[in-house]
Amino acid sequence: MRIRIVDAFTDRPFAGNPAGVLLLDSDRFPDDSWLQQVATEVNLSETAFAHPLPSGGEADWALRWFTPTTEVDMCGHATLATAHVLHTTGTASGTVRFAARCGILTATAHEDDTLTLGFPTSPLTAADIPDGVADALGAKVVSVHDTGAHIGDLLVELADERTVRALTPDFPALVAHSERGIIVTAAAEDPVSGYDYVSRGFFPRVGIDEDPVTGSAHTALAPFWSARIGRSELTGLQASARSGLVRTSLRGERTLLNGRAVTVIDGELLTTP
Repeated sequence: MRIRIVDAFTDRPFAGNPAGVLLLDSDRFPDDSWLQQVATEVNLSETAFAHPLPSGGEADWALRWFTPTTEVDMCGHATLATAHVLHTTGTASGTVRFAARCGILTATAHEDDTLTLGFPTSPLTAADIPDGVADALGAKVVSVHDTGAHIGDLLVELADERTVRALTPDFPALVAHSERGIIVTAAAEDPVSGYDYVSRGFFPRVGIDEDPVTGSAHTALAPFWSARIGRSELTGLQASARSGLVRTSLRGERTLLNGRAVTVIDGELLTTP
């Protein structure tokens, strides 16, 4: 069985966010325990599993994502990685529709080698600052928003880009403060930097202390910063050690995420379900 490692939201190897991708030949997923064992073995923030669906339906492929410890409802970078594999191997062209836990997702390939994902926009609800969040992050919190059921994150605004970049969180202390993770963000300091805002994503609850580039988080970051900046099309920099750019376009109930991907490993998984 072919397995690939793809760096997503980057145009060069060893940057962006790596994801495992397995395209399954069967018409159904193997047992959950096998999927989880593979994801644990791959040991990246997410491993994506996809199998083809019958023609004529609302989607072309079924798609699931697993962290090293659990299954998640939505994942942007591993969806981008899966679409990249489908297109670069000639398995698909144009727009691919995925059936996932969070609904129907789309991935459209462009002539410039970028891919655009269509995801549900995460609804934002202003919230009180939970006790202990500022201490766990080690920084003063400006505002907090709940991001809804699909991603289940807490969106935390900090004072400035420098503060976001300098964080060294207490990861065990963050676990209690969201269903999935904590997204921290601030406006870009330099208006000509090539990005409009910065973010980082911490997900110790699902086995990932810091995610390099979190596509799904941008379904919340896009409406948050579009309301602040007054533009529907923005670019976000996730300021992890690997770093990556996500271009977002807010379309009401849908958020478009645009980026590139690079396959860095193409090998064989020497086990079967």
